[in-house]
Amino acid sequence: MEHLSTRELPRLSWIDTLYSNFNYNTDGYEGDTAEDRKSQDGSETMPFIDESPTMSPHLCARGQDGEAVSPTPPEGLLAGGDIEKGLEMKKLVLSGFLASEEIYINQLEALLLPMKPLKATATTSKPVLTMEQIDTIFFMIQDIFEIHKEFYDALSPHIQQWDEKVTVGHLFQKLASQLGVYKAFVDNYKVAVETAEKCSQANSQFQKISENLKVKGPKESKDCTTNSTMEALLYKPIDRVTRSTLVLHDLLKHTPKDHPDFPLLQDALRISQNFLSSINEEIDPRRTAVTTPKGEVRQLVKDGFLVEVSEGTRKLRHVFLFTDLLLCAKMKKTAVGRHQQYECKWYIPLADLSFQTLDDSDSLPHVQTLPEHEIEEMKIKISSIKSEIQKEKKAQKGQSRNVDRLRKKMNEQESCLLLHSPTIPFRIHNKHGKSYLFLLSSDYERSEWRESIQKLQKKDLQACVLSSVELQVLTGSCFKLRTVHNIPVTTNKDDEESSGLYGFLHVIVHKATGFKESANLYCTLEVDSFGYFVSKAKTRVFRDTTEPQWNEEFEIELEGSQCLRILCYEKCYDKSKLNKDDNEIVDKIMGKGQVQLDPQTVQSKNWHMDVIEMNGIKVEFSMKFTSRDLSLKRTPSKKQSGVFGVKISVVTKRERSKVPYIVRQCIEEVEKRGIDEVGIYRISGVATDIQALKAAFDANTKDILMMLSDMDINAIAGTLKLYFRELPEPLLTDRLYPAFMEGTALSDPAAKENCMMHLLRSLPDPNLITFLTLLEHLKRVAEKEPVNKMSLHNLATVFGPTLLRPSESESSKAHITLASDIWSHDVMAQVQVLLYYLQHPPISFAELKKNTLYFSTDV
Repeated sequence: MEHLSTRELPRLSWIDTLYSNFNYNTDGYEGDTAEDRKSQDGSETMPFIDESPTMSPHLCARGQDGEAVSPTPPEGLLAGGDIEKGLEMKKLVLSGFLASEEIYINQLEALLLPMKPLKATATTSKPVLTMEQIDTIFFMIQDIFEIHKEFYDALSPHIQQWDEKVTVGHLFQKLASQLGVYKAFVDNYKVAVETAEKCSQANSQFQKISENLKVKGPKESKDCTTNSTMEALLYKPIDRVTRSTLVLHDLLKHTPKDHPDFPLLQDALRISQNFLSSINEEIDPRRTAVTTPKGEVRQLVKDGFLVEVSEGTRKLRHVFLFTDLLLCAKMKKTAVGRHQQYECKWYIPLADLSFQTLDDSDSLPHVQTLPEHEIEEMKIKISSIKSEIQKEKKAQKGQSRNVDRLRKKMNEQESCLLLHSPTIPFRIHNKHGKSYLFLLSSDYERSEWRESIQKLQKKDLQACVLSSVELQVLTGSCFKLRTVHNIPVTTNKDDEESSGLYGFLHVIVHKATGFKESANLYCTLEVDSFGYFVSKAKTRVFRDTTEPQWNEEFEIELEGSQCLRILCYEKCYDKSKLNKDDNEIVDKIMGKGQVQLDPQTVQSKNWHMDVIEMNGIKVEFSMKFTSRDLSLKRTPSKKQSGVFGVKISVVTKRERSKVPYIVRQCIEEVEKRGIDEVGIYRISGVATDIQALKAAFDANTKDILMMLSDMDINAIAGTLKLYFRELPEPLLTDRLYPAFMEGTALSDPAAKENCMMHLLRSLPDPNLITFLTLLEHLKRVAEKEPVNKMSLHNLATVFGPTLLRPSESESSKAHITLASDIWSHDVMAQVQVLLYYLQHPPISFAELKKNTLYFSTDV
């Protein structure tokens, strides 16, 4: 079992932690399956019992010497009026644990059920198993069952007759004092599983019994039973002893210090922790290790899915980093019912591995890439299928076939997206001349792989050559040792798992400390979307400093995101070190870190401040989240003197212009010095710069042109987007919005052309002229796609919702509850409308007004 303290867990609030631990169900553990716990020769490796506390940030503290800190609840948590609430939470924790105890007892009972008939046949002429085999397999199960049955029967009435004076600490104290039974069980566990496996292979009758054990469901479930294997049930006691310790942490957390239970629960926890420590010292914690034929231990350090470029084609590989070599494998196609296996494509001993250096870098081979618009279309399809799945589930027709069909369809799209979206190269060399190329989605991921390999290379490694048998054994062990089991697609997630956040994350990067020498420093921000990470924002370079003070704010759009990553770089100005590959980042990564986007934390109205520690460096930042429906509200300005939030007809009339001054100036500046900027209109500008420009345009400041020439180009692009987003009515108007939605859905090209041109003709003149001006500008930006990476589809994705999204009164009429539905329905159609006009030959205002149609102009 993997030790919890080694995992990178999300920081959760105490209430989240409480609810996350309600399910102390032994079925809910997703660590080691019985299959995963076998070594390469089919034998069982001993599990590592987890003695770490619950994942609450308050309870994970350890002393400087690595010892667990004495278990006490966070100060102030149960102060004053919170005591009553704490005790109520204590009851909820106990209720959840009691429910899981019932399931555990049922599992033990199911395990014991075949023991009596097996013993009865053992003395006959045709025994299924010998008495010795039975005693080995079922060793201590009866004792464990009786201990937990007695505990359950004693705890249940206390919860049913709950009040603030009820004490349960003595029951947990007694349970902890009987943990010696588990010591005997753990000592025998490996032999028990091996014996059961051998007997199953030798006796078909026992195999049938061991693979079809019936486990009763909870009392409320009415005759509900589930099937389980003997191997799976034999692992339950090992898992359970850890869960019993975890619940003691939560009980202490919600028990006032002056309550009679507090010292009893503390004592029970002390006994449990000491027991787990003694067990862990005696068993092999290396679940991810395989012993070589020479008796050496080869440890799996890291594994994951990467895209390899092989003969110019992208291939999805599973890469395994061991202590002395890197192995690249692919999953073999196997017949239904057969165990999955890996096939080794190649391996490199770490002693022979090197990374591509900048001096001898060759240009990368031609890599098959999909056009950007096809990548975006995949995302739209995935979002659309997600919506269909949600509709099917809500319909409650029980037609799981439809859901399964849609899931399969979505899996195909997501797998294709993950295969074709990575662009950042990661090349490794074998010193004998062969090189291999992977494509990754983020610099963070590339840095993780590089650092893991370099850390291992610091050790005294000897070059190894594997025989065909050794390679076969190692590859065969990969399936059981792997820690990443599935590619990161939605269809591989449980329905209960968070679908992530949809909307806008506001992040302020304040400062960084901990640098030993002055350097030119900047940060980038990445968020996950559709299973992979994307760089979304970049701070200014703070020159020649050990304490950069950025204080820059960014607005980042989230599409089902769950994690924010921050990378800190030292800027390289030496042009001789530029790599031939456009995507290669030559700036040195000084540190990196990530934080989970916990909805409970970031969705408050206030800013949430946090610190990420990375290699001795601390980066301070604040963030808050606005859901898509709230962030997209159009709020008319109360002042009619400015330009933001004021109707476009009012602004053009006041300025005596056909196109607002702000639109003309921003377009002119972007075309002058931003048209070659990578990610123009996609990369976030600094929020404080955008607000400064907004204030200047609203006040009609004289030095606005000077400000524009000095301002970062992404801030100017962001100001233009903000202007259109804050119009009290969308540029293409509320009145015409339903017609635009219907027009873009037409199949017949001629009918679509007539309808879409007629709709433009129906716009007020200031709106139409401004739209045509913007349209031609975006086309000119897209002409530079090879340099700025902004295709017509990219630009339509950025501007579509901004130009078409209805005002609050209109959008509330057709409110959609799910944020992901909003993306897949509204946004998808809005993008398609703008894309139609972007892909259309040049549209002239004069020609539009000359042409007439043979149907009514009423819309």
